[in-house]
Formats: sequence, C-alpha cells, structure tokens
Amino acid sequence: MKGYFKNPEKTAESFHNDWLLSGDVGTVFPNGNVKIIDRAKNIFKLSQGEYIAPEKLENVYVQSSYVMQVWIYGDSLRDYIIGFFVMDPVAVKKYCTETGKTQDAALMDDVEFKQAVYDDLITLAVANKLNGLEKVK
Repeated sequence: MKGYFKNPEKTAESFHNDWLLSGDVGTVFPNGNVKIIDRAKNIFKLSQGEYIAPEKLENVYVQSSYVMQVWIYGDSLRDYIIGFFVMDPVAVKKYCTETGKTQDAALMDDVEFKQAVYDDLITLAVANKLNGLEKVK
C-alpha cells in the first residue's frame, strides 16, 4: 500500500519511514522475515511491567486435547495471567472412561481431573517455550 486515496493526513499517520503502522506487534528477524505476534490493542501489561500477548498464548493452549476454547486474562494489578477454558466434551468423556470417574458437574471440582488438564497445559507451554509469566495459574 502506498497510502490512502486522496487522504495525505491519514497516509502520514499510517507510515513510519517505509514501514506501514498496521497496529500489529511483531518481531523482525535478521534475515528480514517478520513474525506477527498480536495486535497492539490486545496486549496488556502485568504488575511488574511485562507485556503479554494473549492471542499468542490462546493459540498455544487451545491445542490441549481437553480444551475447545480459551480466553487469557491479565491486568496491571497482578503479576500472573489466568485462563478461562471451555472443556471438550469428547475429551472429558474419554478421561472419565479411562479413569472410571463419573461425567457430571462434580468432575470440574475433581482434583485429579484439574491436575490432568493443568499438566497438559503446562506441557504445551514448555513445548512452545513460553516464559514463566506466560504460563497460566
């Protein structure tokens, strides 16, 4: 894109030298490749000043066999992130079959089930080289 049609002011706001200011946060590698991490408006800061890109983390954690949907949340008053997870009913049923547990509302309070899900999430975090602040609590 060279600019906005007949709108030089908007064009001037959207460029820095030859770079388009898209609103994305990314990394530029030495070979010139660019990796988009997240939208700048989606990123939040934790209490110790660390910036977190929730979409990046959601894309990692949704790979868990137990999870269908993920929402990562954090704010500047805390030094950790939390995750809200929607369980995959097929995976929950499989877990219950394998462990002899009953698939009911009480399962969500079951310590062993919570630990199995958490262990799977942490395994994904380690495999994707997430730092300690990017691991859900």
